[in-house]
Amino acid sequence: MLLVKFLLICVPFLTLVGESYGGLPMVVTTWAFTNATLRAYQSLTVGKFDPIEALVEGCSVCEREQCDFTVGYGGSPDENGETTLDAMLMDGTTMDIGAVAALREVKHAAEVAKYVLRNTKHTLLVGSQATDFALMMGFKRESLQTDVSRGMWTQWKNNHCQPNFWKNVIPSPSMSCGPYEPVSANSVQPRFDSGVPTNRSGLDFGRYNHDTISMIVITADGHVVAGTSTNGARNKIPGRVGDSPIPGAGAYADSEVGAAVATGDGDVMMRFLPSLLVVEWMRNGIGPTKASRMAIDRITKYYPSFVGGIVATLKDGQYGAACNGMEEFPFSVADSTMGEGEVRVESVKC
Repeated sequence: MLLVKFLLICVPFLTLVGESYGGLPMVVTTWAFTNATLRAYQSLTVGKFDPIEALVEGCSVCEREQCDFTVGYGGSPDENGETTLDAMLMDGTTMDIGAVAALREVKHAAEVAKYVLRNTKHTLLVGSQATDFALMMGFKRESLQTDVSRGMWTQWKNNHCQPNFWKNVIPSPSMSCGPYEPVSANSVQPRFDSGVPTNRSGLDFGRYNHDTISMIVITADGHVVAGTSTNGARNKIPGRVGDSPIPGAGAYADSEVGAAVATGDGDVMMRFLPSLLVVEWMRNGIGPTKASRMAIDRITKYYPSFVGGIVATLKDGQYGAACNGMEEFPFSVADSTMGEGEVRVESVKC
């Protein structure tokens, strides 16, 4: 295990005008998950790990530390009180991807995604079958529920299952825990297709109930990788998967260009593949800050109040971010211009 010294430098904010530059190698991570950022960077520079291994090391820190209870075991229970995990790793040089979604009863989602990447010809494994795969690869079955997650679930049940993700069902999901059935075509309820995107204002999205660690790692010679790990949306309908394990949504990497990663309301963000959009705009000469802003604006055209953030880097270390629905969006940076053990926390105003 690497021994690291932590020195955190907080920068008040990073405006959305202009770009920032970091020296390679570098690690950029959503949120102020500084332990995870430093672990990935030290794994890359001191441990001489390959970039995928460094990415897994960083994401695994948050899985163990249960960052904001939105990553790893013991957080974001679904309607049945169960915590499930999603993770993805993307190699921007080979364009290989390994991902798991709705992983049950295995704590190390990023590690399992690595086995999908390196030991299968697939991209994504899901649900109980992903658990079976993990057990075959040597992981152990263990509960992902804790007293904290059980408390979250009990409080939600006692609040008449509010908020939830149901619509167009009876009994009314705004007053009942179900079970539900679809509203019939002849119902007096409002018609299904109003031509207006679903109102998500009552879902109370935020850092502590609907977020992800998303990380970009770039080596000194420009090998770009990116990945994610999350336990998804709190109170989700069992089986729900968000943007985090979906290539082009939660993360996208291309060593010829750079990478982008996202966090926030994954049900909305995955509909727009914002990470892919950002990388392709950067390929065409747009800087990371503007490209991130353009992707956010693409989403807000349809969902003005959605909550989310994007961080992007070019392969040379230029980076930027943009966000919506929050006061500000912090992210963490470690690069070769800093002293040993330093991680810088920056933020953008939304």
